[in-house]
Amino acid sequence: MTYSLPRVVATQLPPAFNRVFQQQMPETELLQVPASTDFSLPPEVEILLAAPYSHAGGTLPEQPPAGWPFGLKWVQLISVGLDFYPSWMFQVDKVTSVRGTSANALAEFALAAIFAHAKQLPQLWIKEAAAWKGRRMADVGGATLGILGYGSIARALIPKAQALGMAVACCRHSERPFAETGVTRASSLGELMAISDHLLLAAPGTAETHHIVNRDTLAMARPGLHLINLARGSLIDDAALLGALDSKQLSRATLDVTHPEPLPAHHPFYSHPGVFLSPHNSVMTPGTMANMGELFGRNLYRYCHGEPLLEVVVR
Repeated sequence: MTYSLPRVVATQLPPAFNRVFQQQMPETELLQVPASTDFSLPPEVEILLAAPYSHAGGTLPEQPPAGWPFGLKWVQLISVGLDFYPSWMFQVDKVTSVRGTSANALAEFALAAIFAHAKQLPQLWIKEAAAWKGRRMADVGGATLGILGYGSIARALIPKAQALGMAVACCRHSERPFAETGVTRASSLGELMAISDHLLLAAPGTAETHHIVNRDTLAMARPGLHLINLARGSLIDDAALLGALDSKQLSRATLDVTHPEPLPAHHPFYSHPGVFLSPHNSVMTPGTMANMGELFGRNLYRYCHGEPLLEVVVR
């Protein structure tokens, strides 16, 4: 079955992302526009590939001075979270996210963090004879993985963790049953912390979840808990986390997200021995980008045929 692709699609994305999306519409021209309010669009452009307008803790711009939303009928966001986009972006009739496209990459990153902690990496590697001495390690199989949130990340991670012999507990907002068997339900984050050896934060950054990891919840943690945050830095009270690490209530914090991003120079997370910090990089895999392109391609087909789009943003 044939259908007509749009003649021009506007994009705010960098070249690597543009190449992925261009594969889904080889006959369509990509019109590059800045990721700012300093642009206008010709009336025939109906689709915008939108880049994030800010990082965590940054300032979102005011609405473009004139013409917005031009002739746009569909905005495709390049992220799962919505907090890096200004509210006026959602004035367009159809806005979709790439929810679920990075779930496998994030699940793999979480497992890598778990193995690194259990096997004392990178500290285990040695480069001189004087360092030749044993280290105490832990088993991954038999440990309990706690997950805050039950979205696509949790659903990608749970079967992988269970295949390794881990017990899995989850705290979710809904009372609906889990799709996977053998998952323990925790009624609160504090309860989840009390039973977990490794705890993954996979909840969105909202007013409700702001600093949900704080002195009170950390005080309930099983001694030696390993905390992993791949969601939003705003979930954590930094001072409380540092205190829990210093008191050995927590043994390690693996952080791929912070608030703000990037952290200012000399922030304690850069130098604290219990913090393993990465620059919001866990989603950056070829598989994630391929999944984004595939999802966009399916939605492009639906758009051209007047069918409902997938992963529509509801605000």
